[in-house]
Amino acid sequence: MELEIIYRDEFLVAINKPHGLAVHRSKYVGEAENYALQLLRDQLQQYVFPCHRIDSKTAGVLLFSLNIEVNRLMQQQFALNQVKKKYLAIVRGYTPDLGVIDYPLTNEKGKTQDAITEYKALKKVELDLPFGKFKTSRYSLVEINPQTGRMHQIRKHFAQIDHPIIGDRPHGCNKQNKLFKDKFNMTTMMLHAKEIIFYHPINKSKIIIQADLHSEFQKMMQLMNWV
Repeated sequence: MELEIIYRDEFLVAINKPHGLAVHRSKYVGEAENYALQLLRDQLQQYVFPCHRIDSKTAGVLLFSLNIEVNRLMQQQFALNQVKKKYLAIVRGYTPDLGVIDYPLTNEKGKTQDAITEYKALKKVELDLPFGKFKTSRYSLVEINPQTGRMHQIRKHFAQIDHPIIGDRPHGCNKQNKLFKDKFNMTTMMLHAKEIIFYHPINKSKIIIQADLHSEFQKMMQLMNWV
């Protein structure tokens, strides 16, 4: 598998990570044949260091450093929430046009942390698709700006407001996920890391990196008549 490189200089490289590819080995993703870290290292023929993490089920911008010092500086920016991130997601139901989800989350060590997610609805649709007691199904395309970076924050927050992300397991709606699998043969989680903005750790220039939607997400956009 060759990864799509969307930014590269002598200090940093970014890829458009596909859905289903873990960043690296961890207890959270189990065993897999490939990992982004390993694939990119082999592709570039040099060591790379992940600046941040995104879920294996999430596609989109993933940034790596090409040396340890640059990685330290970039991880510091992420830890201080100085990196602006933008996601796209397809969720169940009609969300408010604008919203802020301020709901603390508990991490794997049992520590409760503040978590804030801002979002806005870009598009909404009602499909002629019966679901349960309803004759139609409603969905929203949302643009998401997380203000904090907790594990599975976006997924948990949209489940908390009863607008779970389509294809999300275990935080989403299993009945909706089954509907999409049976009706559209779709098992991919509809969450995409669209953009990150930060200041270059060496030359201090403003860097904007964007990632195009992968084919699975594009398929759903067409199905929703949003393209």
